[in-house]
Amino acid sequence: MTLNIRNATSKDRERCMELLQSLASFTGGSTAPLAHEIFDQLLDNARGEVFVAEDAGRLLGMASISYNLAMRFGGEYCQLEELIVDPAGRGKNIGGQLVQKTVEQARLRGCAEYGLYLVETTEQNLPFYEKYGFRKVGSELRQSLKN
Repeated sequence: MTLNIRNATSKDRERCMELLQSLASFTGGSTAPLAHEIFDQLLDNARGEVFVAEDAGRLLGMASISYNLAMRFGGEYCQLEELIVDPAGRGKNIGGQLVQKTVEQARLRGCAEYGLYLVETTEQNLPFYEKYGFRKVGSELRQSLKN
């Protein structure tokens, strides 16, 4: 296997939407109606980026990150939004390589911090993220703004 981690392009959109749907079904959610448009917006790298893991022309994984501003950091910080590996690619460190690439990109961009959220259905992934230098900081609170 020769894995290539690269920035996504518009040609990757449909496969990335398939991967996103598989994540949504696993976490008990659904893919947002505007996911295609948001994917396209992330391609310009202004507010975030999408990376894909490709082997022999097949996309086996995807990671998306967002860049946010915070006064407490004096600039940008990075947030891992989605990390998905196709079942056919699991056990091959594809997720780890995607995480490492996104951390590297956040450093190059000058982000002060990199974070991610684990929800109830993904809490078991904590040891995976700890291998890459993450540590548990606290709890997340949310409020839905949709009616």
